[in-house]
Amino acid sequence: MAITDRQTATLALAHALSAAERGLPVFPLSATKLPALRSPHHGEHPPVRCRGACGLPGHGVHDATTDPGAVRALFAAAPRATGYGIACGRAPHRLIGIDLDIDPAHGNDSATALRQLALQHLFTIPPTVTVITPSGGRHLWLTGPAGVTVPNSASRLAPGIDIRGTGGYLVGPGSVTHHGRYRLAPGTADLAPAPCPRPLLRLLTPPARPRRPAGPPSPARQGQGLVHFVLAAHRGQRNTRLFWAACRAYEHGFGDALADALTDAAVRTGLTEQEARAAIASAARLAGGRPEVP
Repeated sequence: MAITDRQTATLALAHALSAAERGLPVFPLSATKLPALRSPHHGEHPPVRCRGACGLPGHGVHDATTDPGAVRALFAAAPRATGYGIACGRAPHRLIGIDLDIDPAHGNDSATALRQLALQHLFTIPPTVTVITPSGGRHLWLTGPAGVTVPNSASRLAPGIDIRGTGGYLVGPGSVTHHGRYRLAPGTADLAPAPCPRPLLRLLTPPARPRRPAGPPSPARQGQGLVHFVLAAHRGQRNTRLFWAACRAYEHGFGDALADALTDAAVRTGLTEQEARAAIASAARLAGGRPEVP
């Protein structure tokens, strides 16, 4: 059965409406986990950085809403939607997603890493909504306090632990993708998202960097180490190293300025320019405060 058939689309809408009723802002996703509606500014030059102020749908996570009528309208405009995204950081829940990836090939045990962090910083993860991903990973849903902005990050806490915060989104349970279905973990369906433990919240919201004196180093100098990191990649590491380096560059505010240098370095290791640009674009969405893919 094709995942874009009418039944799948109908179920995606039903799950999205159910989430909206619980105060979770939602919007339609395609089977690739990307927003199902094309940007109304696609192809415009120069590129338009619009977050929905134009009033048209097609702005990804910025389309997210809890209004049932608006949800139906979004899905009507996206008949090939097979799932839905849930915007993080938005009232009333101010959702924080702890994404625990599973990567046995590289010895990645993110669940153990989270337990080690909990022991080191003296907190426990309370019972909360947990979503099982098609790969066997876990999305833990927590809530944050008003006035606190949790940034998105990739493997900053520990390898394999990604954070979905303000500007990011989680794939909602019941969504169907090319890799399978997202589903609620047994015993968590009736739970509400639990408050984020204070010690963990402090880890997720690093203090603001002190102001630097005038004349900061250029992005090229700041990113020299990241470029060398990519150049040192061996076969099987190239895409992972490039993605990690690009995430760090965007988190520090010079991702766009370093993108060409990172691309050139990745091409020298054997990636194609298209593969390199795609990895950097994914890092920009996730770590640069732009709408991201879980």
